[in-house]
Amino acid sequence: MSTPATSPRRLFAVEVARPEQELNLARAALLVAKEEYPQLSVELYLARLDQMAEEVKDRLADETAPLVVLDELVRTLFERRRLRGNRTAHHDPRNSFLNDVLDRGVGRPVTLGIVLLEVAWRLHLPMEGVNFPSQFLVRYRGDAMHLLLDPFDGGRVRFEDQAQELLDQVYGGMVRMQDQFMRRATRRDMLARLLVNLKGVYVNVGDTVRALAAVERLLLIQPTARGENRDRGLLLARIGRRDEAAEQLEAYLELAPEAPDAERIRDIVGDLRAGRSLSADDMEGAEGS
Repeated sequence: MSTPATSPRRLFAVEVARPEQELNLARAALLVAKEEYPQLSVELYLARLDQMAEEVKDRLADETAPLVVLDELVRTLFERRRLRGNRTAHHDPRNSFLNDVLDRGVGRPVTLGIVLLEVAWRLHLPMEGVNFPSQFLVRYRGDAMHLLLDPFDGGRVRFEDQAQELLDQVYGGMVRMQDQFMRRATRRDMLARLLVNLKGVYVNVGDTVRALAAVERLLLIQPTARGENRDRGLLLARIGRRDEAAEQLEAYLELAPEAPDAERIRDIVGDLRAGRSLSADDMEGAEGS
């Protein structure tokens, strides 16, 4: 049995408080999953990632050329181990749990990207995440060239100047490429993307308790995120924790006094403080950030 000091939430908080280069991305992602699977062995799954890297090394023999290592990495993960995007059940919460992704071989772009990055880093490849619109990508930063890898599409490799093609597939040519689309995703960014996905899944199926848990972990990463502060308050109200909900929504209003929904949130706070029941319309919005 975990104690408060060793609970998955507390361990997650400790992990995401570390400096960027010391933050263990896979460990933090597994601690997210451990709230759903209390018996999960984090060390066992970290060892699985070690084994994947060793498998790549064994096939390389003494070859160390980075592009050759990268090619073998993609072959090992996406051809031999058959990691793939879950296209038939994209909103299955298991797609966001790293242990399930390693066990089942299917996941969302960001969890597949975490696997790719963690194995790549073990092989000393210069790889980083990219918070591309609608699709998380991984970038190889070589001395001679940069390449984009799509973990949801079997690790497909593109040159950076082909990124517009990805946008066109999703937006039908209506969105033009911008520099901000190619910014590096920090480890905290990746964890936040994972948790936003998980939050959305639970909000959509009405699982308020689990949606709240996702938001609370998001706030450990981004304490001043306005939308998450608002959504925590709305979710707390949904489960009847009225005083906490009012305090949280007041904190949101302090962060965003001129927000478009500020008047509505003030009305909700007033109802909560007065002990009045909230309407279904009042409770909308937790999926909006």
